[in-house]
Amino acid sequence: MDRKLIKEVMDRSRKRGLTLLTPENASDKLAARLLESEGNRTLLEEIKAEADLFAQTPDPELTYSLFRIFGDSGERLTYERVYFERRKRLNAFVIMALLALGNKEYEAAAFNIIWSICNEFTWCLPAHYNAGAEKPDIDLFAAETGFALSEVSLLLGDRLPALLRERIEAEVEHRIFRPFLENGPYGWETSEHNWSAVCAGSIGAAALHLIDDSERLSAVLERVLRSLDCYLSGFGEDGACAEGYLYWQYGFGYFVYFAQLLKAATDGKINLFDSGKVKEIALFQQKCFTGGSTVVNFSDSPASSGIFMGLSCCLHGEYEEVIVPAASLRAGYSADHCGRWAPAIRNLIWLRDEWMESETSGGKSIWPAESYYLPDVQWLLSRHVAEDGGSYSFAAKGGHNEEPHNHNDVGHFIIHAGGQAYLADLGSGMYTAQYFGAERYTLWCNGSQGHSVPIIDGTHQLNGAVYRATILEAHASDQHDVLALELSGVYGHAQLKRLERRFYWDKQGLPALTLTDTILIAASSGQAERLVTERFITFIAPELAAEGRILLKGKRQMSVTYNHHVWEPIVTPRSDIDHFGRERYWFTLDFRTSVAAAAEMPVAEQFIFQFDS
Repeated sequence: MDRKLIKEVMDRSRKRGLTLLTPENASDKLAARLLESEGNRTLLEEIKAEADLFAQTPDPELTYSLFRIFGDSGERLTYERVYFERRKRLNAFVIMALLALGNKEYEAAAFNIIWSICNEFTWCLPAHYNAGAEKPDIDLFAAETGFALSEVSLLLGDRLPALLRERIEAEVEHRIFRPFLENGPYGWETSEHNWSAVCAGSIGAAALHLIDDSERLSAVLERVLRSLDCYLSGFGEDGACAEGYLYWQYGFGYFVYFAQLLKAATDGKINLFDSGKVKEIALFQQKCFTGGSTVVNFSDSPASSGIFMGLSCCLHGEYEEVIVPAASLRAGYSADHCGRWAPAIRNLIWLRDEWMESETSGGKSIWPAESYYLPDVQWLLSRHVAEDGGSYSFAAKGGHNEEPHNHNDVGHFIIHAGGQAYLADLGSGMYTAQYFGAERYTLWCNGSQGHSVPIIDGTHQLNGAVYRATILEAHASDQHDVLALELSGVYGHAQLKRLERRFYWDKQGLPALTLTDTILIAASSGQAERLVTERFITFIAPELAAEGRILLKGKRQMSVTYNHHVWEPIVTPRSDIDHFGRERYWFTLDFRTSVAAAAEMPVAEQFIFQFDS
């Protein structure tokens, strides 16, 4: 949509104020509704507990020494813990000031942290800050901060001192609007991943709240909408988020936060929800959960996640097919370690008690049994509810090795049961300069060595978009799901002529996965033998029950059956550092065999993963 048309819509239909967010036209009415909401009761208790805990200590400072840590060592968490605590304090103190009318302690704490954030050297994280750059940086967190402060000013209204309102407007102008309009374009404006949605969506939201002049506002919105088009182009028509569920919740969440504000501000004249692709993206959430809070965590995604109920209710209001999940799956208030304002406030104000009651009636605690093949990302996702009431899930992927937040994981798969991973994906590691640098694929969670894929003659998968799967067969049904892939081109191994991987997930009775790998390596006179390793990743210690049978004993028991005449099993305990800087422990379950290099002899073997009664 061009600037002229946007300006015409704004001049004719623009709406302002609190009603962009909520039906209430005054903050005291909004507060009354939130306090009466049964669905919000526990969440409000969590927010109050966090605010009261923070009130016992002064706001932490972002010192020069903290800022220098990333530049000196590449380590991010030390600075970010303080930065994010400050955002959490903003959220908790402002929400409590909004709800606890007349409480001067919450008000004072909110005003102080607003002032302190306005005083920060930069709203960017050090990892995204370019010293000496010609134009001021606008990263994810700078844009989010501008969005947050603009909305805090809206919600607190006249209770916010004039000096603070003026300070917010000046800082957002100086740090966000002016650089965006005068120094752009920024690289993220044409990104096909979460940066374009978060940065552009945040800037657009702040502009709707703060910019009075329709000419200037339309100039911002024209660029924002163009950037959001780039974000949507990163999705196929299947709506799958290749970055993983966490980045769906993050990037698509910010798309929705802005889209809802824009729809309200234009009285529905500009409606980004009126799109078949956006609807399919909205449905991705209910496809990628394996049971309870566990998710298909391909790419940089955690293994489990709570649900943003406000986001889910908003999407259900737009598309009735979107499921509002069971209340037990709600994300805890403190679950967002970044302390983002936009989802925090919307999880309160967008919650609809009537939908929560209807969706959770009957003690619903798991997602429905469903299977999907998503052709654009080449993911097979399957949830099964057995006669014993247990939930069992299987997921496998093709794709390529240059996806957003990429892992070299073509042909990788997971198996979950009862909310526990039996065959696992390690998900995201700790973000450092190394993590996003040349050494990325030396890290276990990112390289194919840390995924359930073969190792061919010591060779791992290579990074790049050309290293991709060819789909041979893919379908999902009530009884069984099938995915067959050709993977030989993924390894860059000149003599690997064939690597066909076939998954057959049988859902009759207690489910079983039959994995068949057919591997053919060209004959060579340069070495005596070829070594083939079938690797599987698990957090459960494998136990050898008998020759040809290994057990994974979790909440349920799963057996791994293999040809012991061909394969030698090797279990190796391992560890790495997770996304939050904690050491985690897991196992590689390897099966090794060797074939004569002088003969062109195929390896065609099955592994059966069977849940036992």
